[in-house]
Formats: sequence, C-alpha cells, structure tokens
Amino acid sequence: MLYAIVLFILAGLAEIGGGYLIWLWLREGKSVYWGIFGGIALALYGVIATFQSFPSFGRVYAAYGGIFIVLSVLWGWGIDKKTPDLYDWIGAGICLVGVSVMLLAPRH
Repeated sequence: MLYAIVLFILAGLAEIGGGYLIWLWLREGKSVYWGIFGGIALALYGVIATFQSFPSFGRVYAAYGGIFIVLSVLWGWGIDKKTPDLYDWIGAGICLVGVSVMLLAPRH
C-alpha cells in the first residue's frame, strides 16, 4: 500500500505542478518554456499513474482523484498561500474516506 500511496503522490505533484506551470504561462505571462515544462510534467503524470498495481484503470483513477483533491488543497496552501478553511479540510477528509473505501474494500 505504501508503494501505491507514493505513486499517487508523485502523480499528483506532476499533474498539479504541470497544470500550475501552464497556468503561469497562459495566465501570468511567463515564457512559453513554462508551458512546455508543464506539458512534460503532465505527460509524466500519465506515465506515473500506470505503475499502479491495481488491475482496474477506472478504480485507480477514481481513487487517485481523491488524493489529487487533498494535494490540491495542500498545493494552494503551500504555493498560493491560500489557507484552507474548515470546509476545505472536511471535504478533503471525505475524499480520503472515499478513496479508502474504494481501495481497501474486500472484493471477490
């Protein structure tokens, strides 16, 4: 399970970081190189996610979505300096509960 969590975190950082670099390029007037590096990071995100050992693509990506939400809240707090409020944390916690149900439920 630790391997899965590390992959989710790496994929999330690549996706959020890539999107952020493209945001900086298109919305903040940074050089096109920021966009190129953002595109590379987004491509890496797609590759990293395929290293998950779970057999179902849909389930892996659905579970990853919950992790992505938590990482996005943390990114906004750390990078954009937007402190999450109580509802951000409650929502992120609900997402983690959902991810746990999806990944840890006994299946036949």
